[in-house]
Amino acid sequence: MFKGLIGKKLGMTQVFDENGEAVPVTIIEAGPCFVTQIRTLKNNGYSAVQLGFGEVEERKLTKGQLGHLTNAKLPPLRFLREFRMKNPEVKVGDKVDVSAFEPGSRVDVVGTSKGKGFAGTVKRYHFKGGPKTHGQSDRLRAPGSIGSTTTPGRVFKGKKMPGHMGSQRVSSQNIKVVLVDAENNLIAVNGSVPGPKGGLVMVKEARKQ
Repeated sequence: MFKGLIGKKLGMTQVFDENGEAVPVTIIEAGPCFVTQIRTLKNNGYSAVQLGFGEVEERKLTKGQLGHLTNAKLPPLRFLREFRMKNPEVKVGDKVDVSAFEPGSRVDVVGTSKGKGFAGTVKRYHFKGGPKTHGQSDRLRAPGSIGSTTTPGRVFKGKKMPGHMGSQRVSSQNIKVVLVDAENNLIAVNGSVPGPKGGLVMVKEARKQ
């Protein structure tokens, strides 16, 4: 059975398990999604299922996007994402919802982390910083020396430096499904998932079970 959905992170709350303990969960509005295309090894070089999520007005899509969906006899959908799968048991036009998952199962949730803007090395990489005494006045949060003397006489690529922090693709792996509400298209997973409230996420069957 195909297990993959596109959704929107609604926020965090808590539920109580059978032992009366509070469990922190993230609520995701997942689906309903439509199968918009099937990628095959013969035609595309890999196997995958393309899903569409979020119905919008036609004027918000390009003619190319509309044509792609109209050919499959589907409504205008804002977001398209692919899920790699060797033998998908779905076809174009099928509807997928949260009923594909059940409480207790394990999933991977992929999203885009919150953007933090330009950050220094202390915030970005948890550098210790310079000494607070012995005459230093402005080196407390400085990264320190970055060179390597005469040999090799340059700064290596990938050096941990100040720069743009966050706003990256992040995967929360092997997290537990706590609650499934098929009537309201909601799924609750244990703990946190990447991204802000309202952020787009992909929910799929865990690879490392």
